[in-house]
Amino acid sequence: MAKKKKTVYSGIGGQAVLEGVMMRNKQEYAVAVRKPDGTIDVTLKQSKGNPDSILRKIPFIRGIFNFVDSLVLGMDILTYSADASGDESEEENGILEKIFHEKADDVAMGITVLLSIAFAILLFMVLPYAVSEILGKYIRNHSLVLLIEGVLRILVFLIYVASIALMKDIRRLYQYHGAEHKCINCIESGRPLTVKNVKRSTRFHKRCGTSFLILVVLIGIVLCFFIQTDVVWKRMALRIALVPVIAGISYELLKLAGTKESILLDIISAPGLWLQRVTTKEPDDEMIEVAIASVEAVFDWESFQKKHFKTKTVKKKRIEADGREVETGEETLEISVLEVEEMLARIRKENGGDDGE
Repeated sequence: MAKKKKTVYSGIGGQAVLEGVMMRNKQEYAVAVRKPDGTIDVTLKQSKGNPDSILRKIPFIRGIFNFVDSLVLGMDILTYSADASGDESEEENGILEKIFHEKADDVAMGITVLLSIAFAILLFMVLPYAVSEILGKYIRNHSLVLLIEGVLRILVFLIYVASIALMKDIRRLYQYHGAEHKCINCIESGRPLTVKNVKRSTRFHKRCGTSFLILVVLIGIVLCFFIQTDVVWKRMALRIALVPVIAGISYELLKLAGTKESILLDIISAPGLWLQRVTTKEPDDEMIEVAIASVEAVFDWESFQKKHFKTKTVKKKRIEADGREVETGEETLEISVLEVEEMLARIRKENGGDDGE
């Protein structure tokens, strides 16, 4: 059995934006965008959330705050990236500016986030529930009706994701999404952050927002089985009330899956990794350069790798004409353990046998 490659949790995460990538390290985040003239614009900012809040440290509760923070930050950087990448469209907040003055942008962002959440609830919860209620008039088995509702939720979610993937702009967004994942995987597997090494890395990652969303859908289906009431409006109200609970549970599972290794966590991660075949695409070299610029603005990957992926001393050998191996000295390689192992594997293959270390 092949030895599983070592990976180390870095703590960084990101998001694809229009013609760019956002990378976040704790409270600091950088947005790198490819401008129309070909240059890369990098902006460094601090997130507004209070990291010292006790509520942000309590398991299951912290997931709710992180979910809302991600929505707000995501909307904000998408707007910024649209401007930085050359999109000339402008949002008019005339009425809000008259009422809220300098707070108009924050109010507009809050309204946008609330509308987004409301749209998601209507599409992924209310619609499947309404259809299952109609079918429930002809099906007397309550558990079967709940199962149908769950299947409809998954179908609506998958159709939505697949449909937007057909849009040209979204496909480019998914390529930048792939570049973001590949950079993080490159760092966490111990490879120096270069275009060549990033291209070799996988575009799938367990801590992806796509994985979070599919977990929300699946956990929501499970929790709905515990809602026992014959009153229609109560059933719907309880489903909506469970949204924060579902988000909290999903966050904890995603965090565990992204930092720990076990068969159970691999099973939990599988649906999200599968769905990333749709929501991530292979990026080109220019997209990878943008992602690297974003990483390097907020994260010292070289220090991280020196700490977690130590250099290795390799015995240099020469094969004589009679087949004997002769040691010619030692060499300390300033590359990761992973790359040393790959190099040794190539040497073994070339020499047709074990080379030692």
